[in-house]
Amino acid sequence: MLALSDFDFDFDFDFDFAFANAELPGLIAAVLIGLVMGSFLNVVIHRLPRMLERRWAAEAAAYVALPGDGTATAETDVGLAAPAPHDAQPYNLLVPRSQCPACGTPIRWIHNIPLLSWIALRGRCAACHAPISARYPLVELVTGLAFAAVFARHGVSAATLAWWGFIATVLALAFIDWNTTLLPDDLTLPLAWAGLIAAALGLSGVSLPDALWGAVAGYLSLWSVYWAFKLTTGKEGMGYGDFKLLAALGAWLGWQALIPLVLVASTLGAAVGLIMKATSSLREGRYVPFGPFLAFGGLLMWALGPHTVVQVLGLA
Repeated sequence: MLALSDFDFDFDFDFDFAFANAELPGLIAAVLIGLVMGSFLNVVIHRLPRMLERRWAAEAAAYVALPGDGTATAETDVGLAAPAPHDAQPYNLLVPRSQCPACGTPIRWIHNIPLLSWIALRGRCAACHAPISARYPLVELVTGLAFAAVFARHGVSAATLAWWGFIATVLALAFIDWNTTLLPDDLTLPLAWAGLIAAALGLSGVSLPDALWGAVAGYLSLWSVYWAFKLTTGKEGMGYGDFKLLAALGAWLGWQALIPLVLVASTLGAAVGLIMKATSSLREGRYVPFGPFLAFGGLLMWALGPHTVVQVLGLA
């Protein structure tokens, strides 16, 4: 019988050795770059779902007349559809300027310094003193530390840039899914293709065949679970975004990482779900999004390597 210990895991990593041998100025620079990227990720996490909603509304308006409008129907040309009122002003990752969600006051640059501004303001808006979510400094801090870890492993190289992109995208997906239960194709599909390209260029440390089969196995495994659950219960247990995210993680980490990754994600997700149920904090529909736990499992596989994770789980 084939056991997890029979798989060839070849990218475990010694962080203590790497950090001891990395140059301090480079690590500091990596942390600073990560903090800035984390600040940008907060914008992505907040705005991308809203951008998608506006896009979907505009697409729907191209085929169905707006209430009382009468200018667009399913048979009219899409170019005749009147834009939704909220689309009159540009709204993207750059425009408009960041502002307080509570009072709408634009945030001054001095109050937008990663991590430090949140600490200086004691987690409150400078204008209206409304609480600012701890998610903002958390994302910045995690991104900064993760970027330093990547630099410690790969130094100044194209591989560092590739893995920085991987980590940034996975973190954005995790928080977006937790907040909205959305895993946007705008992020999951480029992440999957980037994983295959990184493997082909030798940047990820995973061979192209392993990355390809990782993507295939990642998608089909959860797709099969989805349909088995739906045919059995008549309900949907997860969304298609979970399939695409696991496919992307498989492309970056290889098919060998998928079993321990899913075990970690399932165990952690079940534990969090039970805690939320016990504390009556489950959201409407009594569900817990799976994407954040897949993302955590993927980051754990990258950080420790599947072999170490398998040993910790007692499966080696």
